[in-house]
Amino acid sequence: MSSSLRAHPRSRWWALIVISLTQLVVVLDGTIVNIALPRAQAALGLSDGQRQWVVTAYALAFGALLLLGGRIADYVGRKRVFMIGMVGFGAASLYGGFAQQGWELILARGLQGAFAALLAPAALALLTVTFPSGRERNTAFAVFGTVAGTGAAVGLLLGGVLTEFADWRWCLLVNLFFVAIGVIGGALFLTESRAEGENRYDVWGAICVTLGLGALVYGFSRAENGWADPLTIAFLAIGVVLLAVFVWVESRVAQPLLPLRVVADRVRGGAFLIQGIAGAIMIGATIYLTFHLQFVLGMGALQAGLASLPLPIATMVLAPIATKLLSVIGPRPQLVVGPLFAAVGLFLLSGITPDGAYFVQIAPGLVLLGIGMGFVFIPLQNLALSGVAPHDAGVASAVANSSMQIGGSIGLSVFTAVYAASVGGRSQADLAPQQLTDAYGWTFITASILMVVASVIAATMVRGTKEQLLPAQDTPVLTAH
Repeated sequence: MSSSLRAHPRSRWWALIVISLTQLVVVLDGTIVNIALPRAQAALGLSDGQRQWVVTAYALAFGALLLLGGRIADYVGRKRVFMIGMVGFGAASLYGGFAQQGWELILARGLQGAFAALLAPAALALLTVTFPSGRERNTAFAVFGTVAGTGAAVGLLLGGVLTEFADWRWCLLVNLFFVAIGVIGGALFLTESRAEGENRYDVWGAICVTLGLGALVYGFSRAENGWADPLTIAFLAIGVVLLAVFVWVESRVAQPLLPLRVVADRVRGGAFLIQGIAGAIMIGATIYLTFHLQFVLGMGALQAGLASLPLPIATMVLAPIATKLLSVIGPRPQLVVGPLFAAVGLFLLSGITPDGAYFVQIAPGLVLLGIGMGFVFIPLQNLALSGVAPHDAGVASAVANSSMQIGGSIGLSVFTAVYAASVGGRSQADLAPQQLTDAYGWTFITASILMVVASVIAATMVRGTKEQLLPAQDTPVLTAH
């Protein structure tokens, strides 16, 4: 670690604030437009299919490019790439805030995702550099995990406030405020680091994984037209083949984009899978809650945002408890029990009705979902990077982020397909409130089943004592240069 960080320990905590702010921006931008979607759709004349792509374009570009972004951060320098990503993200947000056509908004969201793919892995790698081991590392990752767990719900609230009191465009323009803080804070408190040794880019690996993930997500997004649709099958097949080719390439090149050792580890592999499922829930399932609040219960944007508050509040209240438990019982029990809490909460949400009371049908489910996500996100970020070699820090960070974003993209597509199958392909305008709530209910049941799967993954793959799963006090993971 650099001597400057050792000499000025306060700088590390300021760096944590800057890095956590970055995580908040990239996570909340996955959901901040959700509540604004009805008004944006009306203002720009978006179809229902285009409306979904306002969310999917961001998560798809983000997830598909994260591995490449992680390697660029490792090779070019994590602080430098962090700053480039911040400025680019701000420019894309400015463009989207002034969009006059539907395609411009979708393009801007894709550009946001592309720059977030530079920003996020650089930020997480910098966090690992700044807090290499011990109790401070656990605290730092707990803060980071809390932000990751609550960011999506905070996005819903902030989107509601901005849409109600300003304009839906401010859901994008507000990022300029965060970007300004990030650029200034990054310049002052972040320390440059990069991977040592010979650094060459894996061009073919980057092409295969980017096109493969893109084809896979697009195939899932078409599933609302039916799983037997020829184009759906074709894109899903192309995606699987390209990802298989990617694995083959990575096993043979000298400088792989994704060293297979990063994901071959059973514990980290399990953490990445759980991260993907969590992303599917926080990005994909919460959008249907906002639809229910607005379209069925008739809430305004602000009311719908406030109605989402029990989720992040429950996670934030639980965070210090989960952090203390992390050093006592380790991450595995939390990752087994947490998804079960979330599954129960989602199952309760599946019982929504058009005339149901908010505090009876919605609030309890959100509280349980928030508790469950607290137990998931607090240990997850730490576990996903535990024991990673210095040369692989950026790419491991990218996989952790990519898992959540690709999980969100695929989750949204799957939930959209479940919803479409429930309503028989009819448009929302042709559906009675009871038909809408029945369709939303099926998406929550699907999400509940996924969280049970996450618990099983934790029980079977995240094995070992807490000493084995968490870095020891005197075992540094990374060094800064």
